[in-house]
Amino acid sequence: MDADEVRLPRGPTAGLEGRIPTPRRSPDAAPHVLHVAQPPDGGVPEYVAAVAIDQARRGWRVSVAAPPQGTVRRRLDGDRAEASLVPWSAGRGTRSLRRDVRSLAELVRVAQPDVVHLHSSTAGLAGRLVVRGRIPTIFQPHAWSWQAVPPVAAPVLRAGERRALRWTSALVCVGHDEAETGRRAGLGHRLRVVRSGVDLERYRPVGAAERAATRAELGLPAAAPVVVCVGRCTRQKGQDVLVAAWPAVRAACPTAILVLVGDVQRGGVRIPSGTAGIRQVGPVDDVRPWYAAADVVVVPSRWEGLALTVLEAMACGRPVVASDVDGIREVLDDGLDEDAAPPEAGALVPPADPPALADAVVARLRDDERRRREGEAARGRAERFDVAVTHEELAGLTAEVAGLLRTARSASGTPAPTRGSAGTRRHRWGSSP
Repeated sequence: MDADEVRLPRGPTAGLEGRIPTPRRSPDAAPHVLHVAQPPDGGVPEYVAAVAIDQARRGWRVSVAAPPQGTVRRRLDGDRAEASLVPWSAGRGTRSLRRDVRSLAELVRVAQPDVVHLHSSTAGLAGRLVVRGRIPTIFQPHAWSWQAVPPVAAPVLRAGERRALRWTSALVCVGHDEAETGRRAGLGHRLRVVRSGVDLERYRPVGAAERAATRAELGLPAAAPVVVCVGRCTRQKGQDVLVAAWPAVRAACPTAILVLVGDVQRGGVRIPSGTAGIRQVGPVDDVRPWYAAADVVVVPSRWEGLALTVLEAMACGRPVVASDVDGIREVLDDGLDEDAAPPEAGALVPPADPPALADAVVARLRDDERRRREGEAARGRAERFDVAVTHEELAGLTAEVAGLLRTARSASGTPAPTRGSAGTRRHRWGSSP
């Protein structure tokens, strides 16, 4: 068997071969894109919903296979977008793989999309086992699967991703850090970088009066130091590290309040009895009031693709204390401009290090001027991550994968665009040099 050959697995996916025909349509027709995502809530479905809405507004036909209840449905219904939700509920991991693959195969058979865009590892595995390259396929990991497993299991997952490239038209990374990790794993020749972005109009700084009114509405004391952590409560997001750091923060700032926005109980984050100053808030439809109320936003993740929470907080003009990991460092430390020394927008601390996390939070809670200065720098940094640019680049890549861009430009006599080198940090496909 040569290096690019992959044997079709037996067992959960046996018998699915040949069921998905290649779609046929006019080269001038708008593409039909099927996005597939497994998580009901969190950053990935927020991302998927925003992309689906943007592509529908371009006149494309857009379907999203996702849980029937959750972020995608809420966003699509709220926007009255032309994008349609196709209910698909998948489990995490491989236990439900057979069921997930068969249900997704039927959705793809009925939908007949021109491009299948798979988001995160569960959809990436199930989707590529279903389509097997018969339809142009984009896979977007939103953080690599092997980052979530013990080191002994990581080589197996990396090898699996290399094999799955056979069924992948383009592998899209949300940041340069994530791309570099993929290149080290041998995935570079199908890799494209389209950095995640933030809606700079939706997420914006607020004035003192609006901030005070927001705190009153949320039931927060007007003068108390407030630390906010937003995100799914999982090991990846590291809320347990912040909870472990909190007693040291309270010792230095006795009136400080920590707000955990997310399903703490379901996520298994334990808050020791007697821990003072922690307020638990379940998942919310709109996180902006909590950013507005915060003095400091903390993102203690153990790994990330490119952290949307960091971008949102920065766009709101909040200083951020976050783990020094790929996908956060790129945003907070501005790795694209290696020759510059930009003003601090917050602090990077070692992951899973409660004392370092506590020290960085306390230093900001005690210094009003530092928070103001870092908040202004954060907003300026966030403006480099405009979601409009993200959507434009992703649409261009999707059109090329669908075969539209090359056909249209050839017909007009304009050369099709060349793909930029995946190895550069300053220039990526679809961007200006």
